[in-house]
Amino acid sequence: MDAFAASGPAFRQIDALGPIDWAQWRSLADRLATDLRGAADLDRRIHHLYLPVLFFCAARARLAAARPLVVGIQAPQGGGKTTLVRHLIARLPDLGLRAAGVSIDDFYLTRAEQLRLSASHPCNRYLEHRGYPGTHDLDLGVRTLDALHALGPGSTATVRVPVYDKSAHGGRGDRAPEAAWRDVTGPLDIVFVEGWMLGFAPVVESALPDAGLVTPNRALAGYSRWHERLDAFVTLRATDPQFVIRWRIEAEASMAAEGRPALDRAAIEDYVRRFLPAYALYAKGSGPVPDAHLLVFLDAERRAVTGP
Repeated sequence: MDAFAASGPAFRQIDALGPIDWAQWRSLADRLATDLRGAADLDRRIHHLYLPVLFFCAARARLAAARPLVVGIQAPQGGGKTTLVRHLIARLPDLGLRAAGVSIDDFYLTRAEQLRLSASHPCNRYLEHRGYPGTHDLDLGVRTLDALHALGPGSTATVRVPVYDKSAHGGRGDRAPEAAWRDVTGPLDIVFVEGWMLGFAPVVESALPDAGLVTPNRALAGYSRWHERLDAFVTLRATDPQFVIRWRIEAEASMAAEGRPALDRAAIEDYVRRFLPAYALYAKGSGPVPDAHLLVFLDAERRAVTGP
């Protein structure tokens, strides 16, 4: 199994950070196999995706001058980033590390604010609903990240982390009331920040294929306030952005199966297709922390593969 793990497409990137403790790797693999029981392509998921990301983050935490290390994770919508972070947080204590996570989705504007934004940009399909640059509360994100970063060694403080309810308003979403926000208590060694567009940077306006993208592209400059707070970065990049349509339809179907309000197939396909220009424009390069970056490509089944 060690040879299988070492054959993974991301392995060289983590092997470069120091020797692999194979006994530790195998122990964590066994625990993840229990956690992920029933998942498709379990061995590949564990040894080529989950453990490389986990060991990358642990190695970066050991190298960090101060903790918590703030790790950004960028992956397409429906690409599995939230599930990945949940399992990383559960398994990092096996390495003596405590972690917490936040999604940039939780920094979306309130429903009322989003409606006002949409009304102020009539006919702009990119700002009609949540998702694109410009539909987040940047100040809320900064305050939350700074508060989490203060939960370093010796801290026993508690931070209230906002929650966005995607099922509200028939699946269009809204920020949950503060009574429903999450509590995160220190000390922390790692803080994960995940989002589909985390790390994107504006491009020259002459490269934009649609005039409606001008405002979101300009808004991206403000997201540097989040990016400058990151110490390391993980990119899960689809080999074909079209995969996102199926992944998001599957995610909405899962919500509906749980009895939660969700968009129907036609609505979610229309919604996701609005994001394909953004992936073509921005999903490239080494992200905002190029000297501490792990890049993993995903195929249609969300398996780690060699990049195109």
